[in-house]
Amino acid sequence: MGSTIDKATAADAKAINQLVNSAYRGEGSKQGWTTEADLLDGTRIDESAVADLIVEADTTILKYVEDNHILGCVELRKEKDKLYLGMLSVAPNTQGKGIGKKLLMAGENYAKSLHINTMVMTVISVRKELIDWYVRHGYELTGERKPFVVPDTRWGIPKQQLEFVVLEKRLS
Repeated sequence: MGSTIDKATAADAKAINQLVNSAYRGEGSKQGWTTEADLLDGTRIDESAVADLIVEADTTILKYVEDNHILGCVELRKEKDKLYLGMLSVAPNTQGKGIGKKLLMAGENYAKSLHINTMVMTVISVRKELIDWYVRHGYELTGERKPFVVPDTRWGIPKQQLEFVVLEKRLS
Protein backbone atom coordinates (compact mmCIF):
# COMPACT_ATOMS: atom_id res chain seq x y z
CA MET A 1 0.00 0.00 0.00
CA GLY A 2 1.97 2.99 -1.30
CA SER A 3 1.52 6.51 -0.07
CA THR A 4 2.83 9.89 -1.21
CA ILE A 5 2.92 13.43 0.07
CA ASP A 6 2.82 16.02 -2.70
CA LYS A 7 1.68 19.58 -3.31
CA ALA A 8 -2.03 19.91 -3.93
CA THR A 9 -3.23 21.24 -7.27
CA ALA A 10 -6.43 22.99 -8.33
CA ALA A 11 -7.83 19.58 -9.29
CA ASP A 12 -7.62 18.56 -5.60
CA ALA A 13 -9.76 21.41 -4.21
CA LYS A 14 -13.01 19.43 -4.04
CA ALA A 15 -11.46 16.38 -2.35
CA ILE A 16 -9.50 18.53 0.13
CA ASN A 17 -12.62 20.52 0.99
CA GLN A 18 -14.51 17.29 1.70
CA LEU A 19 -11.60 15.90 3.73
CA VAL A 20 -11.17 19.00 5.90
CA ASN A 21 -14.87 19.29 6.64
CA SER A 22 -15.13 15.57 7.42
CA ALA A 23 -12.25 15.86 9.90
CA TYR A 24 -13.53 18.94 11.74
CA ARG A 25 -17.28 19.34 11.43
CA GLY A 26 -20.52 17.39 11.51
CA GLU A 27 -21.44 14.03 12.99
CA GLY A 28 -18.99 12.11 10.80
CA SER A 29 -16.07 14.07 12.29
CA LYS A 30 -16.86 12.59 15.70
CA GLN A 31 -15.35 9.28 14.48
CA GLY A 32 -11.97 10.98 14.88
CA TRP A 33 -10.44 12.91 17.75
CA THR A 34 -9.89 16.17 15.82
CA THR A 35 -13.56 17.14 15.63
CA GLU A 36 -14.71 20.67 16.39
CA ALA A 37 -18.37 19.72 15.97
CA ASP A 38 -19.14 20.45 19.64
CA LEU A 39 -17.54 23.91 19.35
CA LEU A 40 -18.71 25.15 15.95
CA ASP A 41 -21.59 24.61 13.57
CA GLY A 42 -21.33 24.95 9.81
CA THR A 43 -18.34 24.22 7.63
CA ARG A 44 -14.61 24.53 8.33
CA ILE A 45 -13.92 25.78 4.80
CA ASP A 46 -15.49 25.64 1.37
CA GLU A 47 -14.22 24.49 -2.02
CA SER A 48 -13.64 28.00 -3.39
CA ALA A 49 -11.56 28.95 -0.34
CA VAL A 50 -9.47 25.77 -0.75
CA ALA A 51 -8.97 26.60 -4.44
CA ASP A 52 -7.89 30.14 -3.47
CA LEU A 53 -5.35 28.76 -0.97
CA ILE A 54 -3.90 26.36 -3.54
CA VAL A 55 -3.04 29.21 -5.93
CA GLU A 56 -1.94 31.70 -3.24
CA ALA A 57 1.72 32.62 -3.84
CA ASP A 58 2.89 32.25 -0.23
CA THR A 59 0.77 29.17 0.56
CA THR A 60 1.31 25.49 -0.15
CA ILE A 61 -1.09 22.69 0.67
CA LEU A 62 0.49 19.29 0.99
CA LYS A 63 -1.72 16.23 0.48
CA TYR A 64 -1.22 12.71 1.77
CA VAL A 65 -2.43 10.23 -0.85
CA GLU A 66 -2.87 6.50 -0.42
CA ASP A 67 -4.43 4.26 -3.08
CA ASN A 68 -5.45 7.34 -5.10
CA HIS A 69 -7.41 8.82 -2.14
CA ILE A 70 -6.46 12.01 -0.34
CA LEU A 71 -6.46 10.98 3.33
CA GLY A 72 -4.71 14.02 4.78
CA CYS A 73 -3.56 17.54 4.11
CA VAL A 74 -1.82 20.51 5.71
CA GLU A 75 -1.70 24.19 4.81
CA LEU A 76 1.71 25.89 4.97
CA ARG A 77 1.91 29.67 4.64
CA LYS A 78 4.98 31.89 4.71
CA GLU A 79 4.61 34.66 7.29
CA LYS A 80 7.76 36.79 7.32
CA ASP A 81 10.50 34.55 8.75
CA LYS A 82 8.12 31.82 9.95
CA LEU A 83 6.01 29.12 8.33
CA TYR A 84 2.42 28.98 9.54
CA LEU A 85 0.99 25.47 9.76
CA GLY A 86 -2.78 25.17 9.58
CA MET A 87 -5.66 22.99 8.52
CA LEU A 88 -3.83 19.77 9.39
CA SER A 89 -6.52 17.25 8.54
CA VAL A 90 -6.73 13.46 8.47
CA ALA A 91 -9.79 11.48 7.40
CA PRO A 92 -11.57 10.47 10.64
CA ASN A 93 -11.54 6.73 9.85
CA THR A 94 -7.75 6.78 9.36
CA GLN A 95 -6.75 8.90 12.37
CA GLY A 96 -4.27 7.34 14.79
CA LYS A 97 -2.27 5.68 12.01
CA GLY A 98 0.55 8.23 11.77
CA ILE A 99 -0.70 10.25 8.80
CA GLY A 100 -0.87 13.47 10.81
CA LYS A 101 2.67 12.93 12.10
CA LYS A 102 3.92 12.35 8.52
CA LEU A 103 2.24 15.56 7.34
CA LEU A 104 3.67 17.48 10.29
CA MET A 105 7.17 16.23 9.44
CA ALA A 106 6.64 17.03 5.74
CA GLY A 107 5.63 20.56 6.70
CA GLU A 108 8.74 20.98 8.83
CA ASN A 109 10.92 19.64 6.00
CA TYR A 110 9.23 22.06 3.61
CA ALA A 111 10.10 24.93 6.00
CA LYS A 112 13.73 23.81 6.06
CA SER A 113 13.78 23.70 2.24
CA LEU A 114 12.77 27.39 2.33
CA HIS A 115 15.46 28.11 4.97
CA ILE A 116 12.76 28.91 7.53
CA ASN A 117 13.64 27.90 11.08
CA THR A 118 10.38 28.49 12.94
CA MET A 119 6.98 26.87 12.57
CA VAL A 120 3.97 28.66 14.08
CA MET A 121 0.32 27.72 14.45
CA THR A 122 -2.87 28.62 16.25
CA VAL A 123 -5.17 26.13 17.98
CA ILE A 124 -8.50 26.77 19.66
CA SER A 125 -7.59 27.11 23.34
CA VAL A 126 -10.10 24.52 24.62
CA ARG A 127 -8.67 21.82 22.33
CA LYS A 128 -6.40 20.46 25.09
CA GLU A 129 -5.90 17.03 23.52
CA LEU A 130 -4.81 18.59 20.23
CA ILE A 131 -2.52 21.11 21.93
CA ASP A 132 -0.96 18.24 23.90
CA TRP A 133 -0.37 16.32 20.64
CA TYR A 134 1.53 19.26 19.16
CA VAL A 135 3.53 19.72 22.38
CA ARG A 136 4.55 16.04 22.20
CA HIS A 137 5.87 16.82 18.71
CA GLY A 138 8.08 19.68 19.88
CA TYR A 139 5.74 22.67 19.67
CA GLU A 140 5.62 25.07 22.62
CA LEU A 141 2.89 27.37 23.82
CA THR A 142 4.12 30.95 23.42
CA GLY A 143 1.68 32.45 25.93
CA GLU A 144 0.17 34.54 23.13
CA ARG A 145 -3.57 34.37 22.57
CA LYS A 146 -5.54 35.62 19.59
CA PRO A 147 -9.24 36.25 19.19
CA PHE A 148 -11.24 33.63 17.31
CA VAL A 149 -12.62 35.75 14.49
CA VAL A 150 -15.00 34.28 11.92
CA PRO A 151 -15.02 36.59 8.88
CA ASP A 152 -18.08 34.82 7.46
CA THR A 153 -20.11 31.67 8.02
CA ARG A 154 -17.97 29.64 5.58
CA TRP A 155 -15.54 29.23 8.49
CA GLY A 156 -18.10 28.04 11.01
CA ILE A 157 -20.50 29.40 13.57
CA PRO A 158 -19.11 29.32 17.13
CA LYS A 159 -21.35 27.72 19.77
CA GLN A 160 -19.41 29.46 22.56
CA GLN A 161 -16.78 32.17 23.08
CA LEU A 162 -13.51 30.88 21.61
CA GLU A 163 -9.92 32.06 21.32
CA PHE A 164 -6.68 30.74 19.84
CA VAL A 165 -3.41 29.91 21.55
CA VAL A 166 -0.19 30.26 19.57
CA LEU A 167 2.36 27.45 19.39
CA GLU A 168 5.84 27.57 17.88
CA LYS A 169 8.62 25.15 17.13
CA ARG A 170 12.22 26.02 16.36
CA LEU A 171 13.62 23.70 13.71
CA SER A 172 17.20 22.48 13.94
